Amino acid sequence: MLTLSNELELSQEEIKLINYIVIPPVKLQIEQVINDLKAVGLIFYSKKNRQVYIADEIVRVLRKIRKKQVADKFYRRFLKLLREPQINIVCRNHNIDIKQSLDEKIKNIINEGISFSKLLSNELHKDGTSLTEKKKFVNEVWSKGFEMSGNLKGTTLEEKIGNLIAYFDEIEKDEKVGISIDGYGQLLTDLNETFPKLNKTIRAEFEMQDEFVLKSEYLLDFNIKPRDILDIIEKKELLVFCEKYNLKKRGNSILNILDGYKDADNLFIENYENIGFRNLNALKENGISLKETELGVKFEEITKAVFEKLGFNVDEDLKKKLNTKKNKIDLVLNLDDNGLIIIECKTVKESGYNKFSSVTRQMKSYIDLATGNGHNVVKSLLVAPDFSDEFVNDCDVDFELNLSLITASSLLRILEAFKNSKHKQFPYQLLMKDVLIKEDRIIKAINKK
Repeated sequence: MLTLSNELELSQEEIKLINYIVIPPVKLQIEQVINDLKAVGLIFYSKKNRQVYIADEIVRVLRKIRKKQVADKFYRRFLKLLREPQINIVCRNHNIDIKQSLDEKIKNIINEGISFSKLLSNELHKDGTSLTEKKKFVNEVWSKGFEMSGNLKGTTLEEKIGNLIAYFDEIEKDEKVGISIDGYGQLLTDLNETFPKLNKTIRAEFEMQDEFVLKSEYLLDFNIKPRDILDIIEKKELLVFCEKYNLKKRGNSILNILDGYKDADNLFIENYENIGFRNLNALKENGISLKETELGVKFEEITKAVFEKLGFNVDEDLKKKLNTKKNKIDLVLNLDDNGLIIIECKTVKESGYNKFSSVTRQMKSYIDLATGNGHNVVKSLLVAPDFSDEFVNDCDVDFELNLSLITASSLLRILEAFKNSKHKQFPYQLLMKDVLIKEDRIIKAINKK
């Protein structure tokens, strides 16, 4: 959902357009307008915070009615990739003062309502520019500005422009952030520290009502992503930011900053379930490049990271002492005098892990290994992206292992609840009860204190 105040969705002209489409052009009270628009399904309205919401689909329809081929934020993104002399060519063609700042000229070009395809095919080029040169120009912007390998698809200039517009349409509908949520939050913190006026600029640019808007979750509710914020900042200021935070300065500053805040650890954690399911396509779409042979080890590494974030002592030294050539435990949680928890990690392509006999033999040998070395194993845990009903039932009747099952998604939900709780150490006793650990029960228990 997007709000009326967001420039990515509806400008004042579009609001007027709705009034003319849906309501007769007579003077009406604001409340009446809102009620009428809500009645025909064009908007949603929250009385509690007095906020109007517009569905993305409606926004795209209105944009088509106005013959706008791309959203303003993408138009601006493209224009900011150009050299100022090219911007000046467009300004001269439309009587826009070229003595203004670059940002002002870009704003005026967008407000002028120049067709995006017309801009690329004619407006940007000097008289006499050949078709081949125009296609080469589009390819160069595509590769340098959007970090894409190869030329933009299409044989003719019109096809290339059409594919660029289609690309903008695709990423507008895409809910992926590009960097981790934590990385986005840190980026906003650092930007706010470096540019104290940025909060005011973003509020004005997107016509937001809240006093402080540089919060990742808040901005994502408005479909405002990291690159949308960076697109608003002037190039020279981006270079200052790169200098301050030791980020690469050569090439595209925006892409360099995004790469610097990708926050690989949290990005892997956010894709924990995709790694568990061995979903290489989903990982690639989210900016993670892993080989099939690396997925099992990476799933184990992320599981370790999650338990460390829960405050457990993941004892690598003890694991090395216990492991043999035949038996290799994935993770050992050392509870000191309270014993050990042994963890096995499994990835699976199918909908549910179901290899009960093999995993039980494996876990029994691990327990025997630990107890044979004088340790008390109080619990064994199996972590996987999913379990079959048959597997859960078999575990339920096995009293010897004291084995509990937990899915990757459940573990992430528990971690998120733990972060927001007052606990510094996760109460390990909460892992002792269920065969298939129910995260709702654990989250409720964590939130009690």
